[in-house]
Amino acid sequence: MSDENEDPSYPSFGRLNVLIVEDEAIISFLIEDVLRELGCKVVRNVACIEDAFAALDEEAPDVAVLDVNLDGVEVYPVAERLRARGIPFVFTTGYGVDGLAPDWADRPVVQKPFRSESLARALEAVLAEA
Repeated sequence: MSDENEDPSYPSFGRLNVLIVEDEAIISFLIEDVLRELGCKVVRNVACIEDAFAALDEEAPDVAVLDVNLDGVEVYPVAERLRARGIPFVFTTGYGVDGLAPDWADRPVVQKPFRSESLARALEAVLAEA
């Protein structure tokens, strides 16, 4: 049975547990709203690498959304830990793929500002690979 809040024009993400690593509260809440519209059940927001590591130690998410730049600190250590654990993730950045370090240029990236559909398609792609 589908959730009445789910938008049928987007794929359903089956009540996924999602970790959002984003230092700007407004953007974090926007991402959370989009994810809930997509049917995600649990969404956890953190704003720094240390909190992301703590969240990963508490409970492994099904997928993560990572802002590349967290108040001047690159999120790549979190991406490394996610990759090591086999947890899919997408990057977000205002610079698009050009905003990624070369070692990460093959990863899905959603350029800010983004539309709900862009985030949904990027998540769909990384979940299909997992």
